[in-house]
Amino acid sequence: MSSGRELERLEEIMRALRSDRGCPWDRKQTHWSLRPYLLEEAYEVLEALEENSPAHLREELGDLLLQVVFHAQLAAEAGHFTLADVLAELNAKLIRRHPHVFAAPEGGEASGAEAAVANWEAIKAREKDTVSCSALSGVPSTFPALMRAEKVQAKAARVGFDWPDVRGPLAKVKEEAEELVAAWEAGVSSEADRRELEEEFGDLLFSLVNLARFLEIRPELALLRSTEKFVRRFHCLEERAAAQGQELSALTLEEMDRLWEEEKKQL
Repeated sequence: MSSGRELERLEEIMRALRSDRGCPWDRKQTHWSLRPYLLEEAYEVLEALEENSPAHLREELGDLLLQVVFHAQLAAEAGHFTLADVLAELNAKLIRRHPHVFAAPEGGEASGAEAAVANWEAIKAREKDTVSCSALSGVPSTFPALMRAEKVQAKAARVGFDWPDVRGPLAKVKEEAEELVAAWEAGVSSEADRRELEEEFGDLLFSLVNLARFLEIRPELALLRSTEKFVRRFHCLEERAAAQGQELSALTLEEMDRLWEEEKKQL
């Protein structure tokens, strides 16, 4: 069966779920109540990509698509727009913002990926009439903090507010780390001290995101991978302790550290 027919079938299923004789849970949902599920499904797609599992990715992409169709159905019921409207607008946008591929009226060429991105941003700015707005406009405040910092920095860089090379952000990371240590050594005896320490920590994170951009590393994904690596090793630590007939909490820090180092050598 074609993808178009399957998409129509999905719409039919969603309409049935939302009908008077449909599912009570689906019928009570709103755009607002569905927000956490949209975020969860997006992260589960990322997990499937990390696993490099086509079967898992196929499943999770379906779950993410369900969220899109669900929101489109809610909008259709309210008389705002339909899934067809969403698809039509997306198709038109892709053609309009790739004049180097589809020879759209805007014209232009793209000799590489960076030129293509520049074309996209220039056309986007004309569409939204954002020439007089801030160069940082268009970055949702609801983005995860690392992602938002990355997007904001990239937009600032496009107008020339950037380091000339990687030595700049490297030095800034060192500077911010030293300021964080100094704030901690000064002591935290008041709420103002706590806010200052938090601010210095935030500045260090922000500078690390900037360094990641120069190194062409996605900070959000890098942190996700490091966290997952920690989880895997910690599970192995628990298994090693259990193999010795002990609870992990019964081990000393030195014993746990020894097992941790042994596990690192094997992974």
